Amino acid sequence: MFESVVSGSVVAAVAVNAADGVPGVRVQPGLGDLAGSVARMARQRVKGLDPAPTEGVRVRFAADGSAAIEVDVAVSGQDQAAVTARLVQDAVTGAVCTATGLAVSSVLVTILDIDVPRRTS
Repeated sequence: MFESVVSGSVVAAVAVNAADGVPGVRVQPGLGDLAGSVARMARQRVKGLDPAPTEGVRVRFAADGSAAIEVDVAVSGQDQAAVTARLVQDAVTGAVCTATGLAVSSVLVTILDIDVPRRTS
């Protein structure tokens, strides 16, 4: 029987890519993400790898193998925040399921910033 193991960083990279693909959204890393990512990127560069971004996403695995994903984003002020968050949830769930075969138990989207367009006079 074949068994595969998918790491949290792989799931996070897929989630970042999916969330960034939603119009008006950019994944926004927090301070904790930045500290951890520097060490991870340094290890991967020493190995000659070009690391995929994972900052702004946290993944926890449940006993049943499903993934609970948290995504921190900034959104444009052009669309309703709740609608945009739902689009991020759908995009991340679909991408993670398709790319890894994992079941996604939840996607929690936290909006850290809203980019309000400047008015021109």
